[in-house]
Amino acid sequence: MGALTPKLEKVIHTLEWVRIEEFTASTWCRVGRPPCERAWLANAFVAKAVLGLTTTVGLIERLTVDRALRRICGFPLCRKLPSEATFSRAFDEFAAARLAERVHEALIKEHLGDELIGHLSRDGTAIEARERPAHTRGAAATPAPAAQSSLSIEEETAAPTPPVPAKKRGRGRPRRGEVRAPAKVSPIQRQRQQRLAQRLEDIPTVCDRGTKCNAQGYKVSWNGYKLHLDTADCGVPIAALLSSASMHDSRAAIPLSLISAQRVTNLYDVMDAAYCSFALHEHCRSLGHVPLIDHNPRGGMKEEFEPADAIRYNERTVAERSNARLKDEFGGNTVRVKGGTKVMGHLMFGVLALSADQLMRLRQ
Repeated sequence: MGALTPKLEKVIHTLEWVRIEEFTASTWCRVGRPPCERAWLANAFVAKAVLGLTTTVGLIERLTVDRALRRICGFPLCRKLPSEATFSRAFDEFAAARLAERVHEALIKEHLGDELIGHLSRDGTAIEARERPAHTRGAAATPAPAAQSSLSIEEETAAPTPPVPAKKRGRGRPRRGEVRAPAKVSPIQRQRQQRLAQRLEDIPTVCDRGTKCNAQGYKVSWNGYKLHLDTADCGVPIAALLSSASMHDSRAAIPLSLISAQRVTNLYDVMDAAYCSFALHEHCRSLGHVPLIDHNPRGGMKEEFEPADAIRYNERTVAERSNARLKDEFGGNTVRVKGGTKVMGHLMFGVLALSADQLMRLRQ
């Protein structure tokens, strides 16, 4: 191969840690043209996340000129590289089959499944996408103006009666014989009565517009999604979940906690004030965890942490560092695909590379 740069050595170590080729299978039945080996393409997408390449075209160009990277991914030098369409079809298959998510789950269970994690920090980060946000349900469209020939018919027909507005609910106790609609159940309380599969189905994954306050207190808006991460003390992402940008962070807390509980054992759940809820406190205690959630005063008096809990809450900065590394080094800021499934596939290749990098740092 010749001389290897530090980045190429990092690609080799990452591929050796994740072993993504063990999760890919060949589908060729000796009929027709043999397809390109899916393990080579999967290695190439992991290398794309490690090297910080933004597009698939850039990845193909790098493979064309870099013979060492080409051999590291498994492509033989005597054969022509696959076309851009082949790379795109393979990425669609990987995203639909949740390849990176399954590899990440196996990686976490193998290296951290038997370990005791002290703090698990939970946070959501904005993911900007290059697609148009989905439209919300608005008012019904007004009918088009009628033609001249149908004006006489419309004048003869009686106009439909306008709908009677619903009576506003009165205050106080209901009258004798009055039946009132049941109060709305909050999404968190509804999630506690559902299974994990139902909770994941209720999470919206369409592209829309989100708004949140940054660290300086200013409101920031974006088009795209939100990525919710559970990060251990060592900086390794344990579980990931994608949602629409407009979804509140607290709705992803219960599904994420259950996914993380299936992979590792932790003691403390650390969350910011966006997750402040009595139902989330009860859910964390039901899992055997100690909740460390910053209090949201909501116009009242803020409750401060105990001195020991305040020191433990400082561990939540690992979530900010994990989000920053994912965006700056592993492709979180360069989403060039559309649709929740493909966006999650792109981000999970970055999360997989980030997890392997943090595990290598622990080994050192």
